[in-house]
Amino acid sequence: MTTTFSTSRRKALKLGLAATLAAPAVARAQQGWPSGPITWVNPFPAGGGTDVFARPLAAQVGEQLGVQILIDNKGGAGGTVGASQAAKMKPDGQTFFVGAIHHTIAPSVYKNLDYDLEKNFEPITMIALVPQVISINPNKVPAKTAAEFIAYLKANPNKVNYASAGAGTAHHLAGELFKLETKTEIVHVPYRGAGPAMQDLLAGNADMMFDGMGTSAQQIKAGKLVGLAVATDKRVPEFPDMPTAAEIGVPAWIVSTWYGVWAIKGTPQPIVKRMYDEIVKALANPKLQTIWKEQLAQVGGESPADFAKRIRAEIEKWQKVVAAAGVKLD
Repeated sequence: MTTTFSTSRRKALKLGLAATLAAPAVARAQQGWPSGPITWVNPFPAGGGTDVFARPLAAQVGEQLGVQILIDNKGGAGGTVGASQAAKMKPDGQTFFVGAIHHTIAPSVYKNLDYDLEKNFEPITMIALVPQVISINPNKVPAKTAAEFIAYLKANPNKVNYASAGAGTAHHLAGELFKLETKTEIVHVPYRGAGPAMQDLLAGNADMMFDGMGTSAQQIKAGKLVGLAVATDKRVPEFPDMPTAAEIGVPAWIVSTWYGVWAIKGTPQPIVKRMYDEIVKALANPKLQTIWKEQLAQVGGESPADFAKRIRAEIEKWQKVVAAAGVKLD
């Protein structure tokens, strides 16, 4: 009995000592953070929708923290190249990942991903949500309304192409969902990000895009592109004459492009919490809210738990779309 008691007591003392030593370590992790410039890995090229929100947000958060936050663009394979690299970085609080809805689609379309969005990253918060829009180059597609557009597609199967930010992105799957719902055939042309895709659309090298309002709104307002419909259930105030998905007869075509920030899994929780607090504070800044409004974006800031639920729901949604459309990528 005496031996058993002594052994148990020694174990308890060791556990207590470990907890005592760990507490100051966690406190130091937060107090000594950040220890220098922070990097936000953006898995898309500069100029795309992720950049539109990540750069001003990073500048504001960096100002609040008193350090520079660098945006490291690592484009390729629908954002999976940059995500893969970020997943392998040290969870020391000096590197974060700024991605998008595209990363909830990737598990369904890429067979050999070497990272897991839910296992290798720690959700912090969604930062912006932007409705999708059908944007056409009027010099390439002879349609002024969604009805004319759909009729043209049915009369000319595979004669129209649509550019996307990459295979497996929301731009791509928005197109596949549209094709399923309208029973039309459009050729998908993937790019290394929304920026390059938009450049080719404006240049006439692509016919159209299923794009986020963040990159299309300015071009539509300028008359360089024609916006035919928004993938929402309510009209967008800035474009009151643009019909919704239901109004063009495609009620299931509801797609929004959202962007978020993740920590690398294993990053100390006090640092994750601090970054969340700083992002929420930055999103309340009038300067940033003006930028978000110009991009027709809903301001984010949901809790890490709610963001995790959004991620899980999106993964399940796009699994069904990918299966129905038969999308397969290597």
